Amino acid sequence: MRYAVLAFLCAIAVIAYIQRTGINAVKQLVSDSVGINTEEFGAVGSAWLFGYALMQVPAGWLADRYGSRNVLVVLAILWSLLTAALGLCRDFTTLMALWFAMGLALAGVFPCAAKSIGAWFPDTEKAMASGLLGSATMLGNAAASILTVWLVFQAGNTWQFTYVLYGAMGILWAIVYFAAIPERRGSLAMSLPMTGDDWRTLFTSVSLWLLCGQQFFRAGAMIFFINWFPAFLKEARHFSDYDAGFYASAVSAAAMVGGTCGGFFSDWLLRRTGMRRLSRQGIAFVGMTGAGLLVIVTCFVEHDLVAVCLFGLGAFIASFGGVSGYTVAIELGGTRIGVVFSMMNMSGNFAGAIVNYIAGSLTERTGSWTPALFVIAGIFGIDALCWALLNPKRPLFESKGADA
Repeated sequence: MRYAVLAFLCAIAVIAYIQRTGINAVKQLVSDSVGINTEEFGAVGSAWLFGYALMQVPAGWLADRYGSRNVLVVLAILWSLLTAALGLCRDFTTLMALWFAMGLALAGVFPCAAKSIGAWFPDTEKAMASGLLGSATMLGNAAASILTVWLVFQAGNTWQFTYVLYGAMGILWAIVYFAAIPERRGSLAMSLPMTGDDWRTLFTSVSLWLLCGQQFFRAGAMIFFINWFPAFLKEARHFSDYDAGFYASAVSAAAMVGGTCGGFFSDWLLRRTGMRRLSRQGIAFVGMTGAGLLVIVTCFVEHDLVAVCLFGLGAFIASFGGVSGYTVAIELGGTRIGVVFSMMNMSGNFAGAIVNYIAGSLTERTGSWTPALFVIAGIFGIDALCWALLNPKRPLFESKGADA
């Protein structure tokens, strides 16, 4: 059953990322129909990320309290309805408001998924499950570029119908998931309400602050690959729409493979050495350091395909090490994975919103993508430092009895 659960979680991660990032592949078409420029398009993306970040902790609390399956089904239906409603947008304000609301609703997908992994999987399979879940997001990101361009073309260059179809995908998934998967019982699946002491434990934990810090910087750096890479290839490297979509998908595929390999390698290293810090934080430090260096190198590479290959390698390495973020959050959370994971993820999405706007603004104002790339590389470096310092010894919240 746990592998069936993981398959469903990976499927909704793919769908959610298609719904979320497909719009970037048709940036110019959307911008023209709504009447916005690159900086305003970046502001729309930041609105989504702020909504997503604000709802993280409430969504994690709901998953802890009422069960991850139940909460995820309700939220999936809600965000998919909002996705379908994007076709109603006719101006900048409506697009930003609807995208913000969709971000709020979609915030529960990964706290709920992390809660399910913690409840269904043993310690020696948590990184594998986390890696596959993270890789599913990159698969969704890769599929989004090609699928959205193709669907929009088939619909006569109108993007609105595509988002109605994307909304229907999410609703169908929610119905099948609810019917096929039971809610997990036990102390790792549902928890009592948070007390004042619980909240104090959260806010005074150095390990949690460092975990949130690494996610803040990692997500801030990775937002370039998620939201801006197709536009970067077209505007900085002068790729055609089709080529930009293809190579953006290829880089996302490299990140997907990296996350999968990182998850399996992390669990293998833990079984082989018994050293949790080496198998989790160690590979994350190497991954973030390598990714930052490769982003800097691309700034000095003139050959377009070589640069794309280096970006792909950077995305692979970053995702290989980045799987540790999900895994450590699940291990640190104990009986309250939803809240701990959501606090980490909230930090990352605030950073994503900030860096997403900075990247768009820098590019619009300077007419070059190079300043944004140096910002991304620096953020990867700070992220590596957080991983070097992070060393949790035990879960923040441990079970007082055996699971049911």
